[in-house]
Amino acid sequence: MFFPVFGVWALGLYQLKTMMKDDMKGWRDKVFVVMLAFGASVFAAAPVSAKLVSEGLFGSREIPSKNMKSFDKWTEMWRRHNLPRKEEDPDAVPVKGPPCRGLARIQCGRDAWNAFIESHSDSEGVDLLSAVNDYMNKSPYIVDPVNWGIPDYWATPDEFFLKDGDCEDYAISKYITLKRLGLPADNMRLVILQDENLRVAHAVLSVELDGETYILDNQIDSVLPHTQILHYRPVYSINEGGWWLHQVKRFSR
Repeated sequence: MFFPVFGVWALGLYQLKTMMKDDMKGWRDKVFVVMLAFGASVFAAAPVSAKLVSEGLFGSREIPSKNMKSFDKWTEMWRRHNLPRKEEDPDAVPVKGPPCRGLARIQCGRDAWNAFIESHSDSEGVDLLSAVNDYMNKSPYIVDPVNWGIPDYWATPDEFFLKDGDCEDYAISKYITLKRLGLPADNMRLVILQDENLRVAHAVLSVELDGETYILDNQIDSVLPHTQILHYRPVYSINEGGWWLHQVKRFSR
C-alpha cells in the first residue's frame, strides 16, 4: 500500500497547491500543513486507525496525533507567550503622550485582561464561556497581511492587545484566558475549518464542558453547542497536547 497511498497523497497535495488562488494563501498554508502531517501519519495507519473518533467536532471523524513538528505557528506562538516579561522600573520616567497608545497598549490590554480574569474567577459553565467570548470579540478584526505584512500569523494575547487580529488570534486569546481561569487545556482546541456559507477559511475555539462541546466564535456572540452549527467543515484542531485531523462524511457544493 505504500506507493499507491503515497502517490494519491502527493498528487492531491500538488493539485491543492497549484489550484489555490494567491488571495487564499493563508488558508492554503494551513491545509498544506495538515496534508503534510497527515502524509507522515499514513505510514502508521494501523495504530492511528485504532484511535479514530467517529463522532467528533461538527460530526466529523477524528484522527488524533501527538506529532506537533509541522505546527510551527502554534509552537512559536507559545514560545513568544512564555518569554519572561521585563519587570517595570519603579524609577523610570513615564513616557509622555496619550495613554494606552503605541506600545503602551500592551500593558493597558494586559491590565484590563488581568482585571477581567480576577472579576470572573468565580464564574463557571456557559456563563463563563459567554463572558470570555464577549470580552475578546470587542477587538476589531484585522487580516494578517494588513496587520503583520505576511499571509498568516498566530498572535499571542499581548500581540492581540497591541494590534488586534483575525479569527485564530481571537481563538488563541480565548483559549489562554480560559486556561488562566482554570479550564483544562485538554478540554479546549483551536479549530481550523471551512465556513461553507462564506466559502472562506475560519478558526474558532471549541470547549468541552459537562459533556457538551461549545464553540466560541468571533463572528457571533452566542456560545453554541457544535451540533447546532451546520455550516462549518473542520479541517484540523489542536491544543497543547496534540492535534486531530477531521474527516467529514459529506462535502457541500
